[in-house]
Amino acid sequence: MLHGEEFHLVDRLYERHHSWLCRWLRGLAARAAPRRISLRSSLSLACLGATPVWAQPINDAATTLPSVTVKARSDSGESAAQGYQARSASVGTRTDAPLLEVPQSVNVVTREYLQDRAPTALDEALLGISGVKQGNTLGGTQDSIRKRGFGTNRDNSIYRDGMQSVQARNFTPTTERIEVLKGPSSMLYGIQDPGGVINVITKKPLLQRQGSVSAWGTSFGGGGAQLDLAGPMGSNGLAYRLIADEQRYDYWRNFGNIRQQVIAPSLAWYGGATNVIAAYEHMEYSVPFDRGTQIDTRTGKVLAIPRSRRLDEPFNITSGRSDSLTLRLDHRLSDAWSLRANYGYSSNYYNDYQARAMSVDGVTGRLTRRGDATRDARQDAHVFSATLLGKLRAGGTAHELLMGVDYLRNYRFLGDLIRDRPSNTRFNIYNPVYGQMTLPSMVSAADSDQTDKLRSAALFIQDTAYLGDRWIVTGGLRYDKYDELTGKGRPFRTNTHANDGKAVPRLGVTYLLRPQWSVYGSYAKSFRPNTSIATPIGDLPPEQGTAWEFGTKWVGEDLTATAAVFDITKSNVQTNVLIDGLYYTRVTGRARSRGFEFDLNGRLTSALSIVASYAYADARTTEDPILKGQPLDGVSRHTASVFLTRGFGTVGAGRLRAGAGMRAFSKWGAGDGRGKVYHLPGGAVADAFIAYEMPMFGQRVNLQFNVKNLFDKTTYTSNSGLGSPAIAMGEPRQFVVRARADF
Repeated sequence: MLHGEEFHLVDRLYERHHSWLCRWLRGLAARAAPRRISLRSSLSLACLGATPVWAQPINDAATTLPSVTVKARSDSGESAAQGYQARSASVGTRTDAPLLEVPQSVNVVTREYLQDRAPTALDEALLGISGVKQGNTLGGTQDSIRKRGFGTNRDNSIYRDGMQSVQARNFTPTTERIEVLKGPSSMLYGIQDPGGVINVITKKPLLQRQGSVSAWGTSFGGGGAQLDLAGPMGSNGLAYRLIADEQRYDYWRNFGNIRQQVIAPSLAWYGGATNVIAAYEHMEYSVPFDRGTQIDTRTGKVLAIPRSRRLDEPFNITSGRSDSLTLRLDHRLSDAWSLRANYGYSSNYYNDYQARAMSVDGVTGRLTRRGDATRDARQDAHVFSATLLGKLRAGGTAHELLMGVDYLRNYRFLGDLIRDRPSNTRFNIYNPVYGQMTLPSMVSAADSDQTDKLRSAALFIQDTAYLGDRWIVTGGLRYDKYDELTGKGRPFRTNTHANDGKAVPRLGVTYLLRPQWSVYGSYAKSFRPNTSIATPIGDLPPEQGTAWEFGTKWVGEDLTATAAVFDITKSNVQTNVLIDGLYYTRVTGRARSRGFEFDLNGRLTSALSIVASYAYADARTTEDPILKGQPLDGVSRHTASVFLTRGFGTVGAGRLRAGAGMRAFSKWGAGDGRGKVYHLPGGAVADAFIAYEMPMFGQRVNLQFNVKNLFDKTTYTSNSGLGSPAIAMGEPRQFVVRARADF
């Protein structure tokens, strides 16, 4: 922490550089020409209000900033992270548990790793974790993560600070780190697929003053800027944080651009026995609605056209806004008992247009497209949870007891669904002419007003018993009462309505071979009601998942390693069927995913850090009259990654760091829903970065240069849609330059 002379030195520098910094920020924001929630306004307000209440008169004699180590007050888990290594996480038990003691695979993407790799999306941020892959992103407009073969967009598996989020883009400028729990997690989080849960931890207010301003540019064209201010408000435990960010850059294909604006203020009171945090985030975004390329059904391969060539129109855009509000109360009742209460609200509103590819003739190049659009689409979720955590002894055994209640209200509504007739307007994939297709306008009454209303309330209890010095047994039971209604149409028609309750258990055993080394085994179940906006075929019994997992963990001073084997069975799997151009819903019977995963992160030496992973997955449909034996969509049997970073110490006036690595995956399948599977090739992509930190104008300045897809390889990442599957592609080579000044 900062005391006495250190505070005076920081104050002196703050006053010296505050005016020129604000002028620079205003000029940068003015050139960005934002709309609505203006970054220009946000930065101006930040500059006007940034002079803290603890500012003191200064002496201009000081001109340099000494090396000061500032320990930020953060959410649980980050204090146990060092570089690329994490030692604890909250996602595995809903307590700040050491990774060594959690009887399930848990991975953490740390703050330093995110800074080095500079990802722009959630799936990119998770590339170094085994068994995790991009899913159907709805044309690049929604987060979608497959975990051990399961998961898609809007599957309720993405959380922010422990609360379910419905935001379209959850990796935002407020992200501090990311936790991943793999395997069934319904005992902790309710209605879920059995693949796992992603928990995005956001940046919190700090009791130590710190600030940064950064800017970046990309070889695609454009870039962004960010302001991050934090510090105390007086001396009574109040603290604030303000993050303002704007991004405007060109899409990598032959047209389109990406715009994103974020303003995120937060306040906290750290009162010793009681801590309260309130955080708000507003985002406005506009992104291309790009379903990628198409399969040539004659050859079973993607179309033989340049990867940059889009098959839609410049009006293929999704624009929207999202908001999130979180309130959190932590109160220590005694040395043994503590209470936590959380409320979370998240929402997403968007409109989109698209020229959707329906069929293509690979010989003539003629592409049939249909004008689609969704207007006034919105989804919002209210989440409340209260937990009581106690540490006690009973019968000579130490226990950590967690009891809680959860409530969820998650509503999704899609207003006007526009479905024009398939267009024969001349569009040739080999010689495209854009601009001949009119903006979609024909509202389909039968498809409009798509509604999904989910409410659930739950009670749960979890006990972690410490049997002697080596054995740890974790068991839990949860009961969920849920009500979900779905339907569509004008007049509205209810297609499915599920109202029931479900109890799900979890049991895990951990044995400490050494203080740094454990082995574990676990059994867990998951469930989710099967409901459908589309017309169902027959009954839709709830999906249920069952998993066994056995593994070992090492958490040493410098390295964290996890190896696990798993077997997950999912029954009553829901799928869509395309019949005469209309989608219907049915259950496929049973799917299975089994395999092996290995993750390693931390320091190999004092100068060399590593993040490495490998996964083998055999994921397929095991029972179904049409799909039996087929691989689950998008799942590679083999995936691997390694990234090494070296610190070179002092070089010249500053400190130098550099890193490089590669990720690789084997071929994967994309099904058409009617028994045909197309196989997409695997690939390998290399990335690298170099960063230099030095003093400049009395401040710490970090300059960073990233190269993504160093060798410019063409890769295919996921699929969306039935019939002739649409195939999303990975980005080509990109150069990114970043500069950040800390003050």
